[in-house]
Amino acid sequence: MKDKIQAVLEQIRPILQAEGGDVELVDVNSGVVSVRLTGACGCCPMSTMTLKMGIEQALKEKVPGVKEVMSV
Repeated sequence: MKDKIQAVLEQIRPILQAEGGDVELVDVNSGVVSVRLTGACGCCPMSTMTLKMGIEQALKEKVPGVKEVMSV
């Protein structure tokens, strides 16, 4: 599961990097994915929307078993 999640994050990463940010996979536990938003994404007021509407939605669509994505 981690490999599939990492592959999806690699697809999302260029979009975040274009805005000065990035995403790092921290852990996967029982379908809950923990990520760390870094750079501009780490302090952006829209980071919650990026996390839930962007990263979480993409992971749920492309990786069976993902229940939630949380920022740590």
